[in-house]
Amino acid sequence: MRVKRLFDVVVCVLGLLLLSPLLIVIALLVKLDSPEPFLYKSLRVGKDGQLFFMYKFRTMVERPGDPSPRITARDDPRVTRLGRVLRKTKLNELPQFINVLLGHMSLVGPRPEDPHYAALCTAEQQQVLSVRPGITSPASIIYRHEESLLSQATLEEVYINVIVPDKLRMDLQYVKHQSFLVDLNILLWTFWALLPLRGHSIPEASEILFSPIGRLVRVVPVDVDSSVSASSTS
Repeated sequence: MRVKRLFDVVVCVLGLLLLSPLLIVIALLVKLDSPEPFLYKSLRVGKDGQLFFMYKFRTMVERPGDPSPRITARDDPRVTRLGRVLRKTKLNELPQFINVLLGHMSLVGPRPEDPHYAALCTAEQQQVLSVRPGITSPASIIYRHEESLLSQATLEEVYINVIVPDKLRMDLQYVKHQSFLVDLNILLWTFWALLPLRGHSIPEASEILFSPIGRLVRVVPVDVDSSVSASSTS
């Protein structure tokens, strides 16, 4: 895993340097849009169950004393106007490069979960904690528009009973087959998913894991669980 860690550090250092003008502009816009700090930190469960704070650009307003849900629905009134743009383009996730440099996260890996929802996982599902969580994964690509599936009325029910199990199934497949080539495949699909195009589709999770690079070098495993898929939410 030394290659993976070196790759993570090099990419994040270069990314922070190259994107620093954009990061500064976003920070200023967030600060103008909200009186609260431009960075938001949320507690997450990392490798081996270690807790850490994950960083994002703030996209929501705080409501002291309000028992707001830990997840966001499409009709969540807490999301600011600028926040909706940042969340749609995923630019709010860029501060997680800092988490990668700190060793909390990797570029690729299962998305870190809130401790409240992580506690609901079965022993098998908790195997995803054997690796560093990531900024992107097959599950995060397929569920990149997760908020559009959730409404305030059925928020917890749909998230816990439908979305979380499906994402964890894909995450377990990543843990089983993880490699540097698999990570490169996922990064390529992540860039493709974020392109401002209309009508382009994302394949099943198994396809994200093992193509296109895996097919070029003929290293596609034959024991891939064909059930590891979720319909695209775009």
